[in-house]
Amino acid sequence: MLKRLRVEPYSTWLERYAIGRTGSITPVVIANGFVFLSGLPPFDPETGDVRPAPFDIQANRVLTQMQHCLEAAGSSMERLVKCNVYCVLEPSYFAAFNAVYARYFPNESPARIFMHIAGWPGPFDIEVDGVAAL
Repeated sequence: MLKRLRVEPYSTWLERYAIGRTGSITPVVIANGFVFLSGLPPFDPETGDVRPAPFDIQANRVLTQMQHCLEAAGSSMERLVKCNVYCVLEPSYFAAFNAVYARYFPNESPARIFMHIAGWPGPFDIEVDGVAAL
């Protein structure tokens, strides 16, 4: 059984941001005992806008959004089994992301890949998606 989950405010912000860019995007899908998380841009938590921000703030925002989506689905960061990090090519961002990531996973972290990409259709540098157990 497949369940698509709206997670507010991210679902509404994502719909507003994606107008004219893409089809429908669901931030969370639950299937077969797993939670699948879409990558989300680093939405400003005050406005829901996607604006330029220092990289460490962007990294914190996407991981906070991930945490909120997992909790809404009945899971948690501790049950995350795989993360895919997509980041624009800037050599300093790898270490900066690792510093933020370590705050979310102080003991054990999920399997992870950090991939460089050419860019995004917006003013941001990072997205993270993942899979967690329920």
